[in-house]
Amino acid sequence: MMNDSSSEKNSALKLSLLLLRLGVFIVFFMWALDKLINPDHAAAVFSKFYFFDGLSTSLAYTIGVVQMLIVLSFLLGIKKNFSYGLVLVMHLVSTLLSYERYFDPWTSPNLLFFAAWPMLAAITALYLLREEDTLFTVK
Repeated sequence: MMNDSSSEKNSALKLSLLLLRLGVFIVFFMWALDKLINPDHAAAVFSKFYFFDGLSTSLAYTIGVVQMLIVLSFLLGIKKNFSYGLVLVMHLVSTLLSYERYFDPWTSPNLLFFAAWPMLAAITALYLLREEDTLFTVK
């Protein structure tokens, strides 16, 4: 039987994981939405960071829809091994492919790219603690 202190810690952990999940979701949701609303921006990002020139509007929409499904699964805690893992991999790749920005932090807007690292830490924590992340998730 859990004592009050253990129960409070468990509640605090679950709330903390929910807040991390919501924060990560907001960022990924906006990135996916950007592909649907502004496919030209997505094409420019893919060209600059992912070395993929000529991203068509239809492919940007497809990527946006797939990413939106993954991110919604992540938000709802569906298939956590898969959805949390994909979010982690997507962000890890994005963070690592921006490596040139980290070597020149004082040129605008490169300093903003450093926000990727605490987000990567948050996603990693969510992945590692995915079985504990149960608040407002789909069973």
